[in-house]
Amino acid sequence: MIRTLAFTLAASALLAGPVLAEETPPEPIKGTPAENIGTQPFQGDGMWKAFHEQAGVNRIVDHLVDSAVVDPKIGEIFKGHEIPKLKKLLVEQFSYILGGPQVYSGRDMKTAHKDMGLQMADFNRLVELLQKSMDQEHVAFRDQNRFLAKLAPMERVTVER
Repeated sequence: MIRTLAFTLAASALLAGPVLAEETPPEPIKGTPAENIGTQPFQGDGMWKAFHEQAGVNRIVDHLVDSAVVDPKIGEIFKGHEIPKLKKLLVEQFSYILGGPQVYSGRDMKTAHKDMGLQMADFNRLVELLQKSMDQEHVAFRDQNRFLAKLAPMERVTVER
């Protein structure tokens, strides 16, 4: 068992290729999903259903990210980022918070947003775009507000100035 694990890890390292001198290996993920997101998920399936389950969350994230990338106010922030990976992590994050089946596998919010220079106006614009995405999905205003209340504490750790 240990030999198999060691062989698998060694093979994975060889297939991945060498880490170049200018590259920094990614930091290992620490903490639980709730700690890394900064909030506990909703209990029960009410919010999950209010957001139309997985298909609805996928549509909301797609619309949000696609809108943000081309937005004249915040689009520049997303240049150079892996958009498919961002969408995947947001789907996991939203699903987890809403009581869905996915578990967030990303870093904590402070680490994930470190040195991005995010301002309060950037955070607010992203919230506006999220609200438009939830409106497009026909999520009830009350449920939108409940979800935004779960996301609001992220402002303290993502906004740098």
